[in-house]
Amino acid sequence: MKKHELIQVKNLTKTFHVGKKQVIRAVDDVSFVIAKGETLGLVGESGCGKTTVGRTMIRLYQPDSGEVLFKGENVHQVSKSQNKRITRCMQMIYQDPYASLNPFFTVGEIISEGLEIHALCRTKKEKQQRVYELLEMVGLHRSHINRFPHEFSGGQRQRVGIARSLAVNPEFIICDEAISALDVSIQAQIVNLLIELQRKLELTYLFIAHDLAMVRHISDHTAVMYLGSLVESGQTEDVYNEPLHPYTRGLIEAVPVADPEYEAARSQRIIKGEIPNFTDLPSGCRFRSRCDLATERCAVEKPLLRDVRESHYVACHNI
Repeated sequence: MKKHELIQVKNLTKTFHVGKKQVIRAVDDVSFVIAKGETLGLVGESGCGKTTVGRTMIRLYQPDSGEVLFKGENVHQVSKSQNKRITRCMQMIYQDPYASLNPFFTVGEIISEGLEIHALCRTKKEKQQRVYELLEMVGLHRSHINRFPHEFSGGQRQRVGIARSLAVNPEFIICDEAISALDVSIQAQIVNLLIELQRKLELTYLFIAHDLAMVRHISDHTAVMYLGSLVESGQTEDVYNEPLHPYTRGLIEAVPVADPEYEAARSQRIIKGEIPNFTDLPSGCRFRSRCDLATERCAVEKPLLRDVRESHYVACHNI
């Protein structure tokens, strides 16, 4: 493992059983690397498996096969004595900033819970001071410490969630749709806060989102998922400026531009058809039923993610 690689995901697969016979392959042989201090943006349509990847990485789900390595250590095979150490190093910011906060706890209790579990503060005064520090770090006031979640706006609640994740001094944070439930103006504030915290604390992120513009703004590398598999990955500017996979091109061209004349004049690649049912996936390439480039080979052979340019990977027979 290279020294700068903090996270390695190798051939990760996760399935769910629906009823007695049907099996949903939510994550299928997914692999990627995240370097220390960088952000990987994970994008794709709803239901493509992005959140399942994040939840499996942080051990909320047990994978069927594959590995998640943190500094070379398989996080799903640590001993009970090492469990707290891995939990402290890897944290998550959840999508819903209200449902993820205990409504019966004050902000101070929510943020300090991790401090107590991991015994990071010796005295009550030290714990309170640390909570004050975290509140101010995320743009809140120390006077908010005794308020309850329902007394805050959505953006403020998400700041509380960020402070909670930072309390135990993690190295890696999974941002699971952390801005999708917020107003557009607040989304930009939260993303800029995450960027500022990353620079200050040397954090590493997996940023899961639908908003391609925000992913481009925050991410060093971008990976695109479709029906449980990665179809393209690479440096963010390469993926956005020269998307190679037909699905990636369709996603990027669907993003509206704030220029009425340009928007009216440009041609858009419309992704045809509907997303197949996870319990009845197409053979071969999963995107072939919606792809203009599909050939007979696409129906019988699943394309593998391969390096077609320098650090630019695509899973397509026709690229």
